[in-house]
Amino acid sequence: ALVTPPRRDGSINPCLLVAAGEVGIRRIHKIGSAWAIAALAFGTGSVGRVDVIVGPGNIHVTLAKKLVSGVVGIDMLAGPSEILVVADDSARPEYIAADLLSQAEHDPMASAILITTDATLVGRVDGALREQMGKLPRNEIASQAIESYGAAFLVEDIDAGIDLSNRLAPEHLELQVREPLALLGKVRNAGAVFMGELTPEAVGDYYAGPNHVLPTAGTARFSSALGVESFLKRTSVIAYSREALNRDAASIVRLAELEGLEAHAASVRIRMDKPGH
Repeated sequence: ALVTPPRRDGSINPCLLVAAGEVGIRRIHKIGSAWAIAALAFGTGSVGRVDVIVGPGNIHVTLAKKLVSGVVGIDMLAGPSEILVVADDSARPEYIAADLLSQAEHDPMASAILITTDATLVGRVDGALREQMGKLPRNEIASQAIESYGAAFLVEDIDAGIDLSNRLAPEHLELQVREPLALLGKVRNAGAVFMGELTPEAVGDYYAGPNHVLPTAGTARFSSALGVESFLKRTSVIAYSREALNRDAASIVRLAELEGLEAHAASVRIRMDKPGH
């Protein structure tokens, strides 16, 4: 099932309808915001309830997902967008500035961070930001984000930069360095990693393939991008033979007794006492 707010004329963007058709979605509801989440979680006369709700949204959608988590499964609580660029002296300031702005234009609370080993790069990126920002239709949003949540860190070496990146656990991590593959194994915490100067974050947004619903606000320390596994669950299946139960029974009884759960212990003893059944 797909939910999407209708446009002002009541229609749904035909591009979205084609995309839904391509992946086999036939159930489409013209609703959005918190009430769409509530409808999916609890069901209405026209919207069937679901088991899992995934996908991005604004703060109202995110808080609604938080409220219904437990009634249904959710993918994550995604906050404002983030980009972190780790760069050495081979990086091009105009590329970095463009990529930082690609996230800053999302939201005044979006964060855009540069970590570099090159002291001169910071000033050159700042100049490129000022030049490019004035040309953007959403320059007011981007400038607020850069002013409030933009930062540049100068580090003594690339390893220190990767260590800092791992502590920040960014949603999008760009490695604009000479040998990005050499650093990849050191990256522990990131929603998605973009390798080299020819892989801007926008290719992940729109075309590269991996899902672009990603953990934010440091949650890449313990969560992953939305994927097929977000719709899967596991069920444990346990089957014991007489031989296996005889082997383990004493240990099970002892553990139950340590917890003071005599009925648990008794449920094993009764099978030990009557081996013919």
